Amino acid sequence: MDRVNRLDKTFFVRDDVTQIAKELLGKVIVTQIDGHFTSGIIFETEAYAGPIDKASHAYENKFTRRTQTMFKEGGIAYIYLIYGIHHLFNFVTNVKGIPHAVLLRGIVPLSGLDVMQKRRNTAKQNGFTLGPGTASQALGITTALDGEDLQGNKIWVEDRGIEIAPSSIIAKPRIGVDYAEDHAKWLWNFGANPNLF
Repeated sequence: MDRVNRLDKTFFVRDDVTQIAKELLGKVIVTQIDGHFTSGIIFETEAYAGPIDKASHAYENKFTRRTQTMFKEGGIAYIYLIYGIHHLFNFVTNVKGIPHAVLLRGIVPLSGLDVMQKRRNTAKQNGFTLGPGTASQALGITTALDGEDLQGNKIWVEDRGIEIAPSSIIAKPRIGVDYAEDHAKWLWNFGANPNLF
């Protein structure tokens, strides 16, 4: 399998989770699941810095059965279920023992559109992968892939030369983390206009 444009582990094993979240914008997430190849351009992410971040599952280094994946070395998938329905995909970052992660919040479909539509049970051409749950569903990502190595053959990220100017990145408060008190106001949601792609 061609790995020329694939982001290697060193991209993820860095200590600035917000920088990684910004740099993931414009990258292409690719999945090969159940014999289906799908991909999409990442246009929205959110950063979470476990030890110091009240919005993170691993705040104050909380180690549980669910969060244990976040404590592994960066470059793997952290996937969890919310509301018993939505499988949310995160890129684990930083070195082993520091639970940082970047949530995938939205993609613009590139390949495998028919497969994505079938998974989402929609005939829409646009706008059906704009949330974290719907993006994961379209890509075929479930909690069964929690801990998956992003250097493997099921989920990976490619740099296809799509440039996102830093000035065009919109930073906003993260979504749905009101419980995080003052940390809910951190501008750690990063987005690019999906119409750019």
